[in-house]
Amino acid sequence: MKYGYTIIYVENVKETIEFYEKAFGFQQKFVTPENDYGELVSGETTIAFASIELGNSNFKKGFTKTNNTEKPFGVEMAFVTENIEADFKKAIEMGATEFEPLTKKPWGQKVGYLRDNNGFLIEICTPVKTE
Repeated sequence: MKYGYTIIYVENVKETIEFYEKAFGFQQKFVTPENDYGELVSGETTIAFASIELGNSNFKKGFTKTNNTEKPFGVEMAFVTENIEADFKKAIEMGATEFEPLTKKPWGQKVGYLRDNNGFLIEICTPVKTE
C-alpha cells in the first residue's frame, strides 16, 4: 500500500487551487471541467481539493466543513522549505493567515503555522536535521 492523496473539501476548488499556486508555489495538475475536483503538483503524494457538493455526494452521513472563524481541525499539511522566512511571508502576502509565528524548536527545526483561504492548517518548516 502507498499513500496517494490528501483530499480537502472546500467551497471553491478553482479559487483554492489558485491560492495554493500563489501562496506556496505549487502548480495546477488537473481540474475537472465542472470545477468540483482539482489536484496540485506537490511531489510524490498528491494534494487534491474537492467541492463541498462532491463531498456531500460521497459521504451520506455528512461531514464537518471548516471555516476561518472557528478553531481549525487538528490536522495540518506541512510544507518543507530551506527559505522559511521568505516563504512564510509570501504566503501571508498572498492571503494566508498567520496562526502561530515562526519559532525554533529545541531540535533545531524552524516552524510556523498558517491557515489557508479555507481555514485549514498549514505548517511551514525547515527540514529536520538528523545526524
